[in-house]
Amino acid sequence: MKPFNALRKHLLHAAFLFAAVSGSSAVLAQSSYTVGATSTGVPFTFLDIKTNKLQGMMVDTVTAIGKNAGFTVNVQQTPFAALIPSLTSNKIDIIAAAMLKTAARAQIVDFSDPVYSYGEGLFVNAEDKHVYKSLDDLKGEIVGAQVGTVFVDALNKKGGFKEVRVYDSIADMMRDVGLGRIKAGFGDRPIVAYQLSQGANPQVRLVKEYQSTLMGDVCLVVRKGETQLLERLNKAIATAKADGTIARIVQQWNLN
Repeated sequence: MKPFNALRKHLLHAAFLFAAVSGSSAVLAQSSYTVGATSTGVPFTFLDIKTNKLQGMMVDTVTAIGKNAGFTVNVQQTPFAALIPSLTSNKIDIIAAAMLKTAARAQIVDFSDPVYSYGEGLFVNAEDKHVYKSLDDLKGEIVGAQVGTVFVDALNKKGGFKEVRVYDSIADMMRDVGLGRIKAGFGDRPIVAYQLSQGANPQVRLVKEYQSTLMGDVCLVVRKGETQLLERLNKAIATAKADGTIARIVQQWNLN
């Protein structure tokens, strides 16, 4: 009986190891991920009304990175302020949006290696010809920023403004700047520049002299502790940088 018991113990141990390895391989070999992206972040992420699909630089980037990593992506429309909550509650697996990496966010989620870097842009009424070079030039004024962005906290921390108003979208902010309800608005510079170049709001202009102070990195974002997925993404990002894929996508969306 002893030899039989020893054999059974050996077989059970082997079966356990096989199951563990198989389970680990299944995680690494996951073939599809749900990606959260906003519909208002032109040209990073936006809804194409002709196809009713999300498009943009970050959509193209996560698709290309997924291809390098061996998985497909299902891009799901998600409001900017709901991106991180949707990720942490497992409604999505990856965030691909114009979301800057910050220390506060890094306590809640994990960021991949950077895929693009930029700072904030300042826009004012088109009839306002004043040269604004820094935040100090707007002391005592009512300014705006988009909810969920790093600009809201930065403006409140800076202080000196009459009021910092928060908006759901850059388009809403541009409307109030154009109507004179607020003096100036702050948003992701590439997004603001692209939207204005497309004739989004002729009553508003981007202040070219303004020097961005909140330079940051745009990355793909995953849940805390998703180390295997993060490593998979970083390896694919390195490949996409080395072979020029990301550079071509950036150029295609006029972000260079």
